[in-house]
Amino acid sequence: MNERGKTPRVVTITRPTEYQLLLERHGTAGQAKFFLKTRNQSIDVVVARHEQQLAAVEKVLSQVPLDWRQAKVDRGDLDRFLFDPDDIVVAIGQDGLVANAAKYLPNLPVVGVNPDPEEYEGVLVTFAPKQAWQALTLVAEGMASIEKRTMVRVTVDRGHSLLALNEVFIGQQTHQSARYRVRYDGREERQSSSGVIVATGTGSTGWARSICRERSDAPSLPTPCDPWLQYFVREAFPSVSTGCTLDVGVVEEGAPLTLISEMDTGVIFGDGIEQDFIKFGWGSHAVIEPAAERLHLVKPTFS
Repeated sequence: MNERGKTPRVVTITRPTEYQLLLERHGTAGQAKFFLKTRNQSIDVVVARHEQQLAAVEKVLSQVPLDWRQAKVDRGDLDRFLFDPDDIVVAIGQDGLVANAAKYLPNLPVVGVNPDPEEYEGVLVTFAPKQAWQALTLVAEGMASIEKRTMVRVTVDRGHSLLALNEVFIGQQTHQSARYRVRYDGREERQSSSGVIVATGTGSTGWARSICRERSDAPSLPTPCDPWLQYFVREAFPSVSTGCTLDVGVVEEGAPLTLISEMDTGVIFGDGIEQDFIKFGWGSHAVIEPAAERLHLVKPTFS
């Protein structure tokens, strides 16, 4: 029982495996095998990873107490799934699954299960399948170690908003230069660049780290639970009408970063999901700041 006296519900989140996507595309295992063979690839590796994923899911589900409620949801259906405030979420897959799902799970306890430690790094999926029972029990009893990871929110003046765990990108939908005005720390500057990245501490091990490696004046990046963000302007271009003095900075609560679009086809998307974007057309204002919501990631306290 949880603290409200209700039987816990475990919601398992997965995504299609490579093998399932191949079958969806080619229809049969034979056709999928032929397709990979023509590209000097073996289907055996893909099938092995598929079976390892299925075994991990089966292992986790076998450890859920019989009197607990259960639900399953595919990553692609998260925007249509109704979560309960008392749910315990178990994401089984790679780290990116947790990142992609995080915006639908604010303040819910999330247990990340790594089905293949040799394939996935395990930054966000920190549990082995065999540890599911211990993790679920600790969460239900209110004794789990919870890491509250900072997220980033973008709000556009037309009322649209976007939540992300790693970072958000603001720029052109195409490979053209992004044009906008940036307001930061009481200053304003018109810029032309390859776009703007605003990263959290979780995202500091990904895109933001790559950007830092290319900068001679690389700033310190936040840790996952730090309540601030770091923004970077990618390849700011100085000209007679554009500058590059506001190309990096810290974004804190009460001191947001604001961008005003000068683009017809500007976009904003989070965590690398380009299909799930907000239009950022001419004159739109985007306010980027630390989100009030956090990812409540359950951390192992046992071996």
